[in-house]
Amino acid sequence: MRKETRMTPTDGTALLWCLGLLACMAAAAEPAALPRAGKLALGWASADITPPEPVALCGQFQTRISKRVNDPLSATALAIEARDDAGVLDQAVLVSADVVCIRRLDLERVRTLAKPRVPDLDPNKIILNTTHTHTAPVLADAREENTHPHDLMATFVYRVPEKGVMQPRDYSELFAARVADAVVEAWKNRKPGGVSWSLAYAVVGHNRRAHYSTGRSLMYGPTDRPDFDTFESTFDPGVELLFTWDAEGKLTGVVVNLACTSQEVENADYVSADFWHDARVELRKTHGEGLFILPQCSAAGDLSPHLLFRKQAEATLRQRKGNLAPRQEIGQRIARAVADGLELARTDIRTQLPFTHTMQMIPLPVRKVTQQEYDAARKAYEDFEAKGLDKLDGPSYIRWRINKNIAARFEIQEEQNVYQTEIHTLRLGDIAFATNPFELYIDYGLRMKARSPAEQTFVVQLACDSVGYLPTERGVAGGHYSAEIMSNIVGPEGGRLLVERTVEALKAMWK
Repeated sequence: MRKETRMTPTDGTALLWCLGLLACMAAAAEPAALPRAGKLALGWASADITPPEPVALCGQFQTRISKRVNDPLSATALAIEARDDAGVLDQAVLVSADVVCIRRLDLERVRTLAKPRVPDLDPNKIILNTTHTHTAPVLADAREENTHPHDLMATFVYRVPEKGVMQPRDYSELFAARVADAVVEAWKNRKPGGVSWSLAYAVVGHNRRAHYSTGRSLMYGPTDRPDFDTFESTFDPGVELLFTWDAEGKLTGVVVNLACTSQEVENADYVSADFWHDARVELRKTHGEGLFILPQCSAAGDLSPHLLFRKQAEATLRQRKGNLAPRQEIGQRIARAVADGLELARTDIRTQLPFTHTMQMIPLPVRKVTQQEYDAARKAYEDFEAKGLDKLDGPSYIRWRINKNIAARFEIQEEQNVYQTEIHTLRLGDIAFATNPFELYIDYGLRMKARSPAEQTFVVQLACDSVGYLPTERGVAGGHYSAEIMSNIVGPEGGRLLVERTVEALKAMWK
């Protein structure tokens, strides 16, 4: 007699689970649909943005009028377009400029000037970042009226002599025109070519916030104090490299992305691109004067090239190398990193690959001004006004503007509680770019890189706008410059959201 086998409800569930698992395994075994790939067309151009006259130099509280040009300032543009049989996949023009920062209105001027000259380029695909050299002209003018309280860079302006000095408004027009020229020329120079990428290492940036056992932090704080504890965060020696090649396989240019602003000679009274000039000199010695070099600064709001310890050891090292200046040593380190990366990159040049570029405006919550901060700011600016604005020295004048700005932000922050922030994310083959307009603390950049699906992620700060520092919770708790309300439009809450939106956009490109 045949024994009848019956399936219990539990057995049925198990069978269905197994069948589902097998289906998932089969689906996983199938290769994922490859993203749409296109053939690359690349174009380079560079424009001289060196001021033709003395200018007010940006980056310090004191007013510095340039006495000479030590080395030229450049704006370098790389145009990228990918096409397949169906048409254009996407496009981008990456631009890097040797200035401290740009405001959104500076970028809009560039886009407006370029648009009629290259109608086949979407102006919103133009990305403009800065190297943050502190020996370049200021673009904001003290005589601008009706600036918004969230336009933080409009507060860091100088009273510039009328005679013998190029006015900021005049330089800003020259800047926009020259950068637009570079964009147009790069776009018109597009030709079939290829790209390759690589990773190298160079110690350039150091964490500049000393942290003490009291819980406080100081930018450039002394480390020989008995209460010195540690540095507030870390640094990032990685150098992300993107090389470009023409149709014959000749190297045409390189994008160099590293976590450090170019401010080694930041207190000087001359015009200079800082250590990026030295890097260009070193690279062109090897690869020819025609090599294009496009610098990008990764997240480095709490980093700088200045040492807080090992100063004497570093000085001895440079002396033994022939009395190199610090900026020359940095330039050589960058050149060695590029050389290391180039050897590997030569072996994998891609002329056809996926290319996607998205731009979005994301609302980030503003950092709220507290009642205590408002009261202190109001008292400070009223005290300055009581002394007479015409009697204030340069730093006091800027502090008056800063405190007026803090008070104005307090008065609008309930109704205007977000900052519309332009960010770009790009996929180019296996690598990605992610921009933001902040002096972004390194922790945020590392979160983006660590969570990105890309093989390499080029985080680009101070791009398409300048909204001040974006500190971490740890930075705000430690206090001092760069983590105080005067330095921030957006705070840690917005920083976390920026990371999430950036990572979401990157992951969407790999689906």
